[in-house]
Amino acid sequence: MSGESDIQAGVERAEVQIQVDDPYWPAQLAVLTALVLYVALPDKLTLGPDWLLPAAEGLLLAGLVWASPWRARAQVRPWRRTNALLLAGVVTIVNTVSLGLLIHFVVKGGRAGGYELVLSGAEIWTTAVLIFAVTYWELDGGGPTVRATGARPPPWQFSFPQWADVGWRDWRPMFVDYLYLSFTNCTAFSPTDTMPLKPSVKLLMMLQGLTALITVGVVVARAISALG
Repeated sequence: MSGESDIQAGVERAEVQIQVDDPYWPAQLAVLTALVLYVALPDKLTLGPDWLLPAAEGLLLAGLVWASPWRARAQVRPWRRTNALLLAGVVTIVNTVSLGLLIHFVVKGGRAGGYELVLSGAEIWTTAVLIFAVTYWELDGGGPTVRATGARPPPWQFSFPQWADVGWRDWRPMFVDYLYLSFTNCTAFSPTDTMPLKPSVKLLMMLQGLTALITVGVVVARAISALG
């Protein structure tokens, strides 16, 4: 019982600390950016129902804002991280379906010009970077609140290069570190300096890399050809 009390006390102390160490607003801004990118797509290129992806991203954003550990709250809501991961998964699935619909559109030879295809491919690619960054941020180390407490060794999903240096043993990753991880995985199509540890996370990074590879290698290449 004393161990559980120490963990709960550490979580409560972290509600204030997390506002400085690892705030929630970058993740909220990432989801909002993905939502704006989708809304800004040309009307001539329709990828499924216009409301589907904005609705999923809007739910994720609302969940992150509503469940953020504000200073006035006595404790973190236990379902916050689960809901955020589920909503991020929904957005990932919808974005992947949108990629499939766009590939179908390209193969069938739609009337959209190369500019619209490049813009659509860039939107899908950027959305994957942002949403997977939010997913990694929520998934690793038990989530941002647990990472900030230091009450127990967190269940790490990634191994960061900073921990190889003894002077960085107390270092904890922030959202920008997961954004960098997501960006490099979408550009190199493989992990660079940060390595996945768990099989489930490896599969997740494989899905992200495959999405990025298809977007860049098929859609954008076809669009550039159309521009030529």
